[in-house]
Amino acid sequence: MANKVLVTGGLGYIGSHTVVELMNQGYEPLIIDNLSNSDISVLDRIEKITGKRPEFQQVEMRDKEQLQEVFWSNNNQIVGVIHFAAVLLVGESVEQPLHYYFNNLTSTINLLECMNEFDVKPIVFSSSCTVYGNPDQLPVNENAPIKPAISPYGNTKKVCEDILRDSSIAHPIKVVSLRYFNPIGAHKSSLIGEFQSGPPHHLVPFITETATGKREKLNIFGGDWNTTDGTCVRDYIHVSDVAEAHINAMEYAIKQSDNSFNVFNIGSGNGYSVLEMVKSFEKTTGIKVPYEIVDRRSGDVEAVYADTSKASKELNFKTKRGLDEMLKSAWDWEQALAKE
Repeated sequence: MANKVLVTGGLGYIGSHTVVELMNQGYEPLIIDNLSNSDISVLDRIEKITGKRPEFQQVEMRDKEQLQEVFWSNNNQIVGVIHFAAVLLVGESVEQPLHYYFNNLTSTINLLECMNEFDVKPIVFSSSCTVYGNPDQLPVNENAPIKPAISPYGNTKKVCEDILRDSSIAHPIKVVSLRYFNPIGAHKSSLIGEFQSGPPHHLVPFITETATGKREKLNIFGGDWNTTDGTCVRDYIHVSDVAEAHINAMEYAIKQSDNSFNVFNIGSGNGYSVLEMVKSFEKTTGIKVPYEIVDRRSGDVEAVYADTSKASKELNFKTKRGLDEMLKSAWDWEQALAKE
């Protein structure tokens, strides 16, 4: 029986962890990646973890002919698609909106056209909680209104969901869109994690880099938010839990009838403030993190965390790893990178 899953952007942060989980569950991932946000060395790292080297092709998804060749050479073997490939930096998207719209939308449209051409129906899409903006109610569930995006990157996630929804009405595809909250941490082996080039883009790498002494202090943007300790609140989830959610989502999509579109929140269901994250890291590692509370940052959302009941009920998905484990794995990854 065919069990090949096409994983676009499969050498990236969440993609690589998902490839590992696919292999652990007996699937045969076929990774395509243009290596713009990732490194070929991740293939070696995945092989060290799993004992088997996944199939890989360097493909530019904006070139439809390259993508068609992938489907053609694997005709009748691909059972589904997990679509991660995208450019994903919020600040850069504000500076280069045309690049973000062209890359993220064109690659998704080409992928859907190829799926229709080669009769591949299930697709799991890498979406984001950014589509909720500053939610009216907490925890936020999948029926919450979609707010105007604060960045071109966030808007590409919203528009891609629109494209997928409309396509699922017109074509016999089975769409599951996973709206991630804040994936953090690294694989327990410390062989794969979130590679950062230049300054970090997220809180946890800022914490770990400050803990190593690479950064003098952690800037916390705003101490006067309407939260328990005045700092912003987010829902953090271990990247390996996020990876496992994709296996559940793919199996769910395969069982759905044609022309289906389903959305699920993927988070822990817990809201953690920035200061709580710092204190948990200090408790877990025994390392003090110097910080300073500075002015609020434009565009920041005060608090957002997930209602995860739908994913729990329909995907049979529950997180396995708590906050301390998430932060410990992030610290182990930071130390492993320093040794390299």
